[in-house]
Amino acid sequence: MISPLEHLSRNGRLDKFFIDGQWVEPKGTAEGVVVNPATEEVVTRFPLGNSADVDAAVSAARRAFASWSRTRPEYRAGLLHRLQALLEARNELLARCLSLEMGAAIGYARTAQVPLAIAHVQVARDVLKTFPFVEQRGHTAVTHEPIGVCALITPWNWPLYQITAKVAPALAAGCAVVLKPSELSPLDALLFAEAIEEAGFPAGVFNLVNGDGPGVGMGLASHTDVDMISITGSTRAGIAVAQAAAPTVKRVGQELGGKSPNVILPDADLDRAVSLGVAAAFRNLGQSCSAPTRMIVPRDRLSEIEAIARRAAAQIIVGDPLSETTTHGAIANRSQFDRIQTMIGVGISEGARLLTGGPGRADDLSVGFYVKPTIFSDVRTGMRIAQEEVFGPVLCIIPYDTVEEAVTIANDTVYGLGAHVQGTDMGAVRDVASRIRAGQVHLNYPAWDPHAPFGGFKQSGNGREYGIEGMLEYLEVKSILGYF
Repeated sequence: MISPLEHLSRNGRLDKFFIDGQWVEPKGTAEGVVVNPATEEVVTRFPLGNSADVDAAVSAARRAFASWSRTRPEYRAGLLHRLQALLEARNELLARCLSLEMGAAIGYARTAQVPLAIAHVQVARDVLKTFPFVEQRGHTAVTHEPIGVCALITPWNWPLYQITAKVAPALAAGCAVVLKPSELSPLDALLFAEAIEEAGFPAGVFNLVNGDGPGVGMGLASHTDVDMISITGSTRAGIAVAQAAAPTVKRVGQELGGKSPNVILPDADLDRAVSLGVAAAFRNLGQSCSAPTRMIVPRDRLSEIEAIARRAAAQIIVGDPLSETTTHGAIANRSQFDRIQTMIGVGISEGARLLTGGPGRADDLSVGFYVKPTIFSDVRTGMRIAQEEVFGPVLCIIPYDTVEEAVTIANDTVYGLGAHVQGTDMGAVRDVASRIRAGQVHLNYPAWDPHAPFGGFKQSGNGREYGIEGMLEYLEVKSILGYF
């Protein structure tokens, strides 16, 4: 199969932005680079936008919004249906793109990164079909209307997934959008823009400008013609965007950092609870804001739990992302690789007990951002590795003596994005879940639900994505008295 780079180069997309329905030359001259995490080689260069590119994209979106916002929901649903089909047809190309630009194991890209991203398009389409845009409340009509031009900033760790989680509901709501993907993983966004173009969305409804945070992200956040900005990224980046957006009083949606707990209750099936807990913490190499990287366990079962955790970690195969036998590929970029190495060193210096993994590249690999899946035990909740987001395959096992203490440890964080609870007594499981301050809680490793709203408490952000709540983020509420 043709590679993503060959595909984009042949079609003249690699060095262009998608603005107002056209592939256009960037206004600036700055360049970014795509580095293959498996080889550490620069595989291509691409343009970074500037303020003139931002202005062009926002102007196109503003013009398109006037008519797009008035289209019938059935029309928008039809376009989303076509977009879904086109993304499905590009599954292998997208999977190889994600493997190339952010190191995802090809099997994981095929079975998770791409299909879960496509599910967001399907959900937005299905929500749109039944959503009540006008509701009667006595003689008053309560209407939901698109908020306007939305700037969407997406991260490098789940690139396509986060694009569809924002773009699909925004378009479903009737908004026009400007997308700024991460400058560390920009290629999948170009493939997505191709699908948007082929699906037949009107010119200006979707616009893509590649760029970095200072050059494009801040320009979008502060732009007077942008009505809403939604960012998925670090808490630091979310704060900067909110500050830039404040003078124009635009709506700000933030899905930010996390340090999610996994509370294993005393009656849990330990083999299942611990082995699946290791898998969940290390999914996508731990590069997920909701990864349950704090496993909170009964102290009197600690040795048994440690043995199960070691066995689970031993099943992980770290290596070439394009190998069919690899379960976990390379960390997405040099900066994150270095951060993980630093935090592993911090854990050792803090006195946490290293069960498996540790510093250095996995399996003595000499090239590539390959990290050893690492598990620490006897971690105290005040340690840095228990408080700071590592964003890598580093799991902390924290023992507790009482369930009350377990809940206290679970909430002992500035974050509140995700959480897990494991146990046999569902009454006790539900009770613990109700006491954890997090936006989404998983009980006994349920199947993923793309309709379940996702978002954070505390410094994990505000607003919700996915399902009905995901589309509501892009709608304003208007009351019209005397309508009925």
